[in-house]
Amino acid sequence: MARIEHLAVIGTGLIGASVGLAAQRGAATLVTGWDPDANALTMAHERGAISRPAATLGEAVAGADVALVAAPVAELGAQVAETLLATPADCIVTDVGSTKGAICESVREPERFVGGHPMAGSEARGAEHATGELFQGATWFLTPVAETRPERYKRVHAFVASLGAVPVAIAPHAHDRLVALTSHLPHALANVLLNQAGSARIDGHEPLAAAGGSLRDMTRVAGANPRIWVDIFLDNASVLSEVLAEHRRGLEELESALSRRDAEFLGRWIGDASGHRKRLLAEAYPDAGAIYRLEVHVPDRPGVFAAITQAFAAEAINIEDFEVHHLSPERGGTLELLVGEADVERAVALLAEQGYQALAVPVVADVEED
Repeated sequence: MARIEHLAVIGTGLIGASVGLAAQRGAATLVTGWDPDANALTMAHERGAISRPAATLGEAVAGADVALVAAPVAELGAQVAETLLATPADCIVTDVGSTKGAICESVREPERFVGGHPMAGSEARGAEHATGELFQGATWFLTPVAETRPERYKRVHAFVASLGAVPVAIAPHAHDRLVALTSHLPHALANVLLNQAGSARIDGHEPLAAAGGSLRDMTRVAGANPRIWVDIFLDNASVLSEVLAEHRRGLEELESALSRRDAEFLGRWIGDASGHRKRLLAEAYPDAGAIYRLEVHVPDRPGVFAAITQAFAAEAINIEDFEVHHLSPERGGTLELLVGEADVERAVALLAEQGYQALAVPVVADVEED
């Protein structure tokens, strides 16, 4: 498919600005942008995410081939409707909203709207954190309906692929059930778990102070930005409620097995989970085995982490991610570093030179054995 001559980005936060940055690497000739927040628009322009900021939505979409709406969930329906009214008849409109059923049903011109949802993001917000690499290898759901013109769907499909994402077609309501199960439910349960542990005291002890790695890992997404997640929960409330009811039935089965001390059920239940976990890692994270986790015990004193990162930088060893688990001023803590398979041996040797003994474990093997 030919490149897009004119892409209009409506909403220049993290996702919209990242689309602009990625598109200007060859997917689009001109990227205009508009945002109701003038500061967000200015930041996106300063970052180079848009080549021409517009004073109004109409100015941004004038002559556009494709208009991408990246508004917050609560404002998305109105913004898509306004964009469809403002765009020329040959302009394709798409969005990046995390729920699709309601908006796909409500659009007045479904023949030129293609719903979309990139499964990519960050805990950071705003154009200042945007990156053109955000969508590399990420699934980008597209939700065409019966009225969608095939040639317009193909154009959006090709555009999404040009950003580095993997476009996947799915029915709008199937999409909402899928994300309710794989994203919205985990977020809800992370909040439930942390609120339960955080509001309890057991014989004078604070559960969070004694928490192990399992609670930390299971609640990584707890407390995510309420301005975003309240709207997501409410927008997909009916589907999420159905998934929560299914989850509740699973808990009731577990409670019943515990009350009758059914070891056979528990063994089978854990075994099923192990199999599903392996499938998750193999299918959703096929390249995870190329990443190694280095666990290093470090003392609690200034400059320790800086010295390690500087040494890695000097040897051109990239740290994919890191996390510090502090124990106490006396006991120090554990530093976890994620590095690529090609760098793991050099990283271990470099840490040894600094007096640290590092345990290196492939990420996939590590999580499968937990």
